[in-house]
Amino acid sequence: MSERLSPSGIPIPGVVRPDDVHVDYTRDLADPGQFPFTRGVQPTMYRGRLWTMRQYAGFGTARSTNERFRLLLEAGQTGLSVAFDLPTQMGIDSDSPRASGEVGRVGVAIDTVDDMHVLLDGIPLDKVSSSMTINSTASTLLAMYIVVAEERGIARSALSGTVQNDILKEYIARGTYIYPPDPSLALTAEMFRFCAAEVPQWNPISISGYHIREAGATAVQEVAFTFADAIAYVQQAVDTGLAVDAFAPRLSFFFAAHSDLFEEVAKFRAARRLWARLMRERFGANDTSCKLRFHTQTGGVTLTAQQPLNNVVRVTVQALAATLGGTQSLHTNGYDEALALPTAEAATLALRTQQIVGYESGVAQTADPLAGSWYVEQLTDAVEARALELLERVDALGGAAAAIRAGFFQEEIGRSAYEYQLRVEAGETVVVGVNRFGDGQDPPIIPSPDFSALEVGQVAGLKQVKASRDNAAVQAALQAIFEIAPEYLPAHVGARAPLMPRIIDAVRLRASVGEIADTLEQVWGRYQPTM
Repeated sequence: MSERLSPSGIPIPGVVRPDDVHVDYTRDLADPGQFPFTRGVQPTMYRGRLWTMRQYAGFGTARSTNERFRLLLEAGQTGLSVAFDLPTQMGIDSDSPRASGEVGRVGVAIDTVDDMHVLLDGIPLDKVSSSMTINSTASTLLAMYIVVAEERGIARSALSGTVQNDILKEYIARGTYIYPPDPSLALTAEMFRFCAAEVPQWNPISISGYHIREAGATAVQEVAFTFADAIAYVQQAVDTGLAVDAFAPRLSFFFAAHSDLFEEVAKFRAARRLWARLMRERFGANDTSCKLRFHTQTGGVTLTAQQPLNNVVRVTVQALAATLGGTQSLHTNGYDEALALPTAEAATLALRTQQIVGYESGVAQTADPLAGSWYVEQLTDAVEARALELLERVDALGGAAAAIRAGFFQEEIGRSAYEYQLRVEAGETVVVGVNRFGDGQDPPIIPSPDFSALEVGQVAGLKQVKASRDNAAVQAALQAIFEIAPEYLPAHVGARAPLMPRIIDAVRLRASVGEIADTLEQVWGRYQPTM
């Protein structure tokens, strides 16, 4: 019989026996809520509270996105997750020629805090947790969220949520970077400081393996490369004088869930154990700081345009993997997302999928229900060992930033993506409805919004804000940012002046995302990849 391999290339025996597994319960597993947290970060896991059901949405305008948020909250969603358009992600205002044709196309366009007010209209910010998938401009979008709350009379201390703010993975896998790595990392450390001091329930970063996986990484690479980035962020913050236990409890992570149920469950369990050991051994962190808390999204790259209803089944299997693996938060994709922005029907069904898993499947009745499976424990050990080997290779290169400059992550992910595609084209990896069991029908066509009209309206609204604000005050606030920005360059020695309060001041005066980004770029420059 030919050898069977998991999607990560781990050999899978036809049967696993007790002698094949070498696990010390106290050292390697322990009860849920106890180091190394293999079995979960909370003692009761979902018996205490189900995971946060956080559907991702962003639809061109702030108004239409707000309508989707309200629909999902009424349907039982328990947290918001915001998708931004590319100009917002790249620090480009909607009225810039560089934004032409892209405004609102892959998420909501946010130019000033007035757009954020519309986006969050009627949302109880002191009761609903919000996640924002934003990186280069994360500091500005968090500032806008804070100002919206402030202008509604809600204290910063009452806000809960997450900004992704994971800039290293942008250099590795996505490309929505603006500034070079060094000032970007310094800004990340500043956000750690600010949130720990003033927004204590906010996660200042969501270190993302999801986009690394979407780019073609294996499950093992997803864990290893995510933790390589995380180590760089922790080290940066420690180097600026922050005590690890002052900020590490608010670190959060973001992983993908793909369709190989057992490898994915093993991945989540291995990730918790590996992160706990890394934090204790490298940084001397306490147990609270060693807990890996993460959000999961079902795999967008696994969705097919052919026979799109098959995606309902894929998403269900992936949701099971995430919850059996102990996620704290979950987004389930709409079945039509390979075709267009998800329809309201598809988004609601995706949410219902989570609710059926949570309330009907029984997975929430006991913590880590697959623990003790010889197969799952063997896979957990294998994923951890292989991820650690990759981490050691990154360490040998000088850490995540050096590995990015050397092209290590990019080459490894590119190779994995290429090898996967070869397996699909050869029929070795089956994709139902694509390379086997096809029906010969063309994928359905879903009408798109009128993005040109949307762009005209967004630009008009931005021009109105810029015309009605106190422009002299805005320029003074931007100048204050400009004067502090050099302290975030590598040549600076000594403590840095806080940057977040200056960004909040500018946002309050209706400075735009693009104006703040341009101000920082004047000092920090723009990143130019060497490969």
